[in-house]
Amino acid sequence: MSQDLVSLQFAPADLDAVDSALAVLEAKLEALVTLTAAERRKAIKMGDKSEVFCRQTELVLRQNPGIVPSNFDLAGLQEDLTALDALRPRLQRLRALTDRADDTELALGSDILSASLDGYALAKVGGKGTALDTLKEAMQTRLSRKPRKPGTPAA
Repeated sequence: MSQDLVSLQFAPADLDAVDSALAVLEAKLEALVTLTAAERRKAIKMGDKSEVFCRQTELVLRQNPGIVPSNFDLAGLQEDLTALDALRPRLQRLRALTDRADDTELALGSDILSASLDGYALAKVGGKGTALDTLKEAMQTRLSRKPRKPGTPAA
């Protein structure tokens, strides 16, 4: 018997509602940026300890406006901290949803492959006829292993 990690069906109206919700998210979050790989590497990263430092620095600068030169953008720093605080809980929810969607995609693929392998085994044992021969040939190609090159260790 095949495994059944997940069973679900999507009603067309539910998919339309999800697509509409995603369109709203995309529109409302259009200010989010996309960095290139080089930009990601080059950017200095704010970890947990750095964040504490940054928040303390903002507090000191806010409480001591006399030490802040006119060309320092304290308001921009404060806006960035406010935006970060607003984004994080939503990002956490999006990540949790994405993790569930990834797990569901994996489970569906696993269920499909498991059932297909069971079906192939049945066709291989008892199948006769052109359609089953075609399936067996296709599956033999899919399941065939290429010979290892001499001197290549097994994975």
